[in-house]
Amino acid sequence: MTSRGIVAAGHPVTAEAGARVLRAGGNAVDAAIAAMLASWVAEPLLTGPGAGGYMLVAEPGEPPTLLDFFVAAPGHGADVTRRSELFRAEVDFGGVFQVFHAGASSCGVPGNPAGVCEASRRWGTIPLADLAAPAARLAREGVPLTPGQAFIFELLVPIFRSSPEAMELFAPGGRALREGDDFCDAALADSIERLGADGEEPFYTGDLADAMVASTDARGGVLAHEDLRAYAPIAREPLAVRYRGRDVLTNPPPNAGGVLLALALARLDGAEGPPALHEIVDVMAAAQVERTPEFTTGLSDPAFVRRFCSSKLGATTHISVMDADGRAATVTCTNGEGAGIVAPGTGVHLNNIMGEEDLSPLGFHRAAPGTRMPSMMAPTVVLRDGEVELAIGSAGSNRIRSAILQVIVGVVDHGLPAQAAVEAPRVHFEDGIVYAEPGVPVEQLPGRDITMFEGRNLFFGGAQAVERDLRTGALTGAGDPRRSGVAVTA
Repeated sequence: MTSRGIVAAGHPVTAEAGARVLRAGGNAVDAAIAAMLASWVAEPLLTGPGAGGYMLVAEPGEPPTLLDFFVAAPGHGADVTRRSELFRAEVDFGGVFQVFHAGASSCGVPGNPAGVCEASRRWGTIPLADLAAPAARLAREGVPLTPGQAFIFELLVPIFRSSPEAMELFAPGGRALREGDDFCDAALADSIERLGADGEEPFYTGDLADAMVASTDARGGVLAHEDLRAYAPIAREPLAVRYRGRDVLTNPPPNAGGVLLALALARLDGAEGPPALHEIVDVMAAAQVERTPEFTTGLSDPAFVRRFCSSKLGATTHISVMDADGRAATVTCTNGEGAGIVAPGTGVHLNNIMGEEDLSPLGFHRAAPGTRMPSMMAPTVVLRDGEVELAIGSAGSNRIRSAILQVIVGVVDHGLPAQAAVEAPRVHFEDGIVYAEPGVPVEQLPGRDITMFEGRNLFFGGAQAVERDLRTGALTGAGDPRRSGVAVTA
């Protein structure tokens, strides 16, 4: 517990980078930016300069803002007849194979560099160069892979094979980096320093943009200079919903995750007292009906659950920060599984968002150039009497909204501390099945098809939360143990 500031993130190095900035007098956004940049090194397959995301900022006396810097569809001025086929990468989950789509034609317009700079301009108090320097140093010196990061490296080797640059960086000698191995990248360090010194310009109109376009164009991608020049973050008014006398702010349309979370909370708010388990599952089911089903076949396959739980990890990372002044910044980013293409000399591993089936339910390459791709990412804050009480977000694809929902219910309805609410056993409803962790009273769900997990599992997301006691001003944080999350105080 602290009253100075706190950071919750999915990696100790990420969280510590943000906390260090708070100790130096920076605000919550400064800390979130520093943590984001550190995550490009500590969590390099989940995020990076080739990725995109969202940041929600709420501060006393100012209108809250959702900064959208998610990936946009490419193709301005491109000859789509030259577009290569998506590269099908079979990932082995212990005898069960899942196909991901990567390669040059999976690359969308990255938003992270522009998002970092816009956030710094709007809310920052510390020069961006000072926030970038520690992350660049990490990239040069190396960060040892945690067990969770090593697991992701091992899984995604088939995607790395799509380019020699990716293999050299992530699987030197043909072997993926393992737990304890240092991930380091001098080119990434240089690019982070360029971001700090020159802002986003090199990534969108300069030499780094040239390298990204050249690396995809040579392989049949449609990422064009015009796509990069036209990209800009979008400031949106957060979607607001009342819940138990509080205002819950989350990601607005065209994002999908925030809308579905708001729908669930609004329906639960009509009931008296804390919602029962069956009511929580009912609103999850109702929310899913509002979205095109992600899965249409395979439920009868005996291997479905194993494949579902392993392959739908959600290559996403989240950071939540609150400072002593009650300002909150909560940010979620993703690189998809990555395209397997690293622009030479830049350290920029490009995203594969255009190859994500979840985000293209009507088929690949249907989105018009410049269109923000849909997402389930939902950075969220809970306000009580205008002050931030809870800032939260999660990794985990479709489980993002269910993880956030259950943590909010735990804190608001049951009075749990943030860590207890994050650690509490979870359920998730998907295509007629209730997935549950041990400790969930599934006997309260008669008639539901239930699949039990043997233990707490990263399938259920990775919620990172920070909470403020509005009476005392004391801050607490919660890192999700399902995804090696930690909270670090300032």
